[in-house]
Amino acid sequence: MPELRKDPVLGRWVIISTDRARRPREIKDGAPASCAKGCPFCAGRERLTPPETLAFRPPGGRANGPGWEVRVVPNKFPALRVEGELEKQGCGIYDRMNGIGAHEVIIETPEHSRRMEEQSRDSVAKVFEACKLRIADLSRDMRFKYILVFRNEGVDAGSSLSHPHSQLIATSVTPKRVKEELNGARAYFDYKDRCIFCDIIRQELSDRVRIVYENAHFVSFCPFASRFPFEIWLLPKRHQADYATIAADELGSLADAMLVTLGKLAGALNRPQYNYVLHTSPVRWPRKDYWKTIEFDYHWHIEIMPRLTQIAGFEWGTGFYINPTPPEDAAGCLREVDH
Repeated sequence: MPELRKDPVLGRWVIISTDRARRPREIKDGAPASCAKGCPFCAGRERLTPPETLAFRPPGGRANGPGWEVRVVPNKFPALRVEGELEKQGCGIYDRMNGIGAHEVIIETPEHSRRMEEQSRDSVAKVFEACKLRIADLSRDMRFKYILVFRNEGVDAGSSLSHPHSQLIATSVTPKRVKEELNGARAYFDYKDRCIFCDIIRQELSDRVRIVYENAHFVSFCPFASRFPFEIWLLPKRHQADYATIAADELGSLADAMLVTLGKLAGALNRPQYNYVLHTSPVRWPRKDYWKTIEFDYHWHIEIMPRLTQIAGFEWGTGFYINPTPPEDAAGCLREVDH
């Protein structure tokens, strides 16, 4: 059983999970495997994964069989396990609890070598719909406080299998990084009675120097204080705190914005490895003073981080980031890419 241990100085939680060391490794020498040999995510090998929790396939298709378009399965080597109770306890000055959570894999396509930016708009819209449905379902579990969707593209980004997939992890605590974002948004709302993210969108659409792409419902841009070269944030123009509330007609626009944005990255930087994370509001069960204004002050978004530089000693020691590429230059370069 994995366990969570709390850092008594910083208040962050660390997951101790020995099962993760047993993950299969398909990618070698930093290059994606071009062959699907042995890949457990390819169509026809459904028996190699745990039974699916969700799948999109034509009517009449057999569960846990081929013919699917998007498939969601529990991670075979999870960072957290869904079975059991939290069993919070003190160990002297320290705090620990069982590593209870959910860890799922969203297999985005049956095609082994098709990166997300090479997929169709309808296919990517189904991926984001699957994320919505799984977040809504897991939010009903009283043990979970936060659900994160993320994607690791490439070995330097942490991927162990090259088949296009993203992941979802539900945790029993709100992560420190997310909590800092939530607290900052709430403080801004308390001061100005406005959503900080909505104000950022208005500022970026007015300045237009950091915009990468926009459509009717979404905008992507290089943040003013970008941590990494060519970092991009993608936000809905309509204020929404919870990703699970995204409207059905917005999923296609989100897919379009993601496809164009990733396509521009691929064209400008020769298909870089990257991570993206989807930050949404935490699971909110009725309790005193728990994120009471979040529907007004928070705004879900996706952060895309190309792996172009390494985090070194200065960054680890200070929390500062050194970015050699001004976001205005990065956005200008990306806008010139035809996609």
